[in-house]
Amino acid sequence: MIFKVYYQEDNIRNPKRETTKSLFLEADTEVDARTLIEENTDHNVEFIEPLEGKFLEYEQNESGYKLTEFNS
Repeated sequence: MIFKVYYQEDNIRNPKRETTKSLFLEADTEVDARTLIEENTDHNVEFIEPLEGKFLEYEQNESGYKLTEFNS
């Protein structure tokens, strides 16, 4: 499943909507997606949204869509 992860780049500052970024990640579950982020980045995860159907199709058609992969 593809997940859209909303995050802040670090845990130092309070989250602000204006500085929220996102990435797309493939994982089996939301828990697995969160674990991948925590093990491979210093990001402060705000929200993880599962994408499927028309929502996934919409994101895939946007110019900023890129699936993030981490080297294990």
